[in-house]
Amino acid sequence: MSEIAIHAENLSKRYRIGALTQRHDTLRDQLVDWGAQLTARLTRRSNDGSGEDAVNEVWALKDVSFEVRQGQVLGVIGCNGAGKSTLLKILSRITDPTEGMLQIRGRVGSLLEVGTGFHPELTGRENIYLNGAILGMKRAEIERKFDEIVAFSEVEQFIDTPVKRYSSGMYLRLAFAVAAHLEPEILVVDEVLAVGDAEFQRKCLGKMGDVAQQGRTVLFVSHNMSAILRLTQETIVLEKGKLILRAPSAEAVDHYLSAGHTKAGERFWDLDEVPAGAAPFRPIALRLRDNRGQVVDTVRSTEPFTIEMEYSLSMPATGLRVGFYLNTMRGEAVFTSFDTDDPALFDIYTSRLAGHYISKCVIPADTLNQGRYSLGVNASSYHIKRYFEDEQALDFNVDTAGAPGMQWSEPRQGVTRPRLEWSIEKKHER
Repeated sequence: MSEIAIHAENLSKRYRIGALTQRHDTLRDQLVDWGAQLTARLTRRSNDGSGEDAVNEVWALKDVSFEVRQGQVLGVIGCNGAGKSTLLKILSRITDPTEGMLQIRGRVGSLLEVGTGFHPELTGRENIYLNGAILGMKRAEIERKFDEIVAFSEVEQFIDTPVKRYSSGMYLRLAFAVAAHLEPEILVVDEVLAVGDAEFQRKCLGKMGDVAQQGRTVLFVSHNMSAILRLTQETIVLEKGKLILRAPSAEAVDHYLSAGHTKAGERFWDLDEVPAGAAPFRPIALRLRDNRGQVVDTVRSTEPFTIEMEYSLSMPATGLRVGFYLNTMRGEAVFTSFDTDDPALFDIYTSRLAGHYISKCVIPADTLNQGRYSLGVNASSYHIKRYFEDEQALDFNVDTAGAPGMQWSEPRQGVTRPRLEWSIEKKHER
């Protein structure tokens, strides 16, 4: 039996809702705060008000148990708020569990946020050595990997610049290079790869594949189901802090994709689903309309259909573009489109006034093949700010009845099914 690298038993993590972090500059501040907390507890106990704490608490994880064998690559998937990042923070020893037991055998290298473990005042070179020291590596080990790390990150020119002056992309490149190359026995990677460009994402996924082949243990969190299927053999599915399934990755992905997503052809966002940082942009609804204007969750491939995004602006926004990502349910990208891709619309809407808007996009007939697809939405100012993003906002089906080639029942490969013009000529013999 393979050695167990990670053993988690009934892991639970509780957070207080609305509790503000207080700064304690002196011992007197700490004693005063401790006394106030003790008094509050005694008062609630004497008044039998124990239920008040329950209302102000949330369990980000509850009774999560699993094992990971040495050299295994385990995927972790779930909707936003399912507890994925909390689980990885516990595994990385960034935070302690409220309840439960965790055993880890080996050094853990983690990449949970852009620049995790980096000191902003130190240079890229100094942070590489700092991270290696945190992992318990000797200086000679770090020096042996140094050139490879710098080459992978592609920040050679800025390696002696304080990382606080790095762009988010440079931060990410160096952070991933350090986490992947300093040879921890266990590598924990959250969905930070989405920050990088497409070329860098492919490079990182390739490196993670190499790490897995070297026999190191990897825990990989991603909303990219294609990456999960490519890199992992088994996957766990989290839902509202609980582990609801552990299965071969294909089975886990199918379960996750078939559960919990809207099927009415329409998605609304409540106020509590929109982060404060999205302002002044506020998403209202995403809809799919057929050729007759009806809201549907199944469209015919032989007819055009419309994707519409309804939103509001509480104040003017410059350079705003609203668009969508169209993907298969396995995470393969089909195409991306924004409402200012047309130069004429780009010129007209360089700045948008405060108000209520609907951006509409018509998908021509004979574009998509049969299957189920996913729409993600994005509102951003190009290379300046991302206001809002929902990577899997709405799912829908495409029915190919009446499409070219339906006289045969065989499935057609590919995500597109264009109606192409053919001709057949018979050559006359002389």
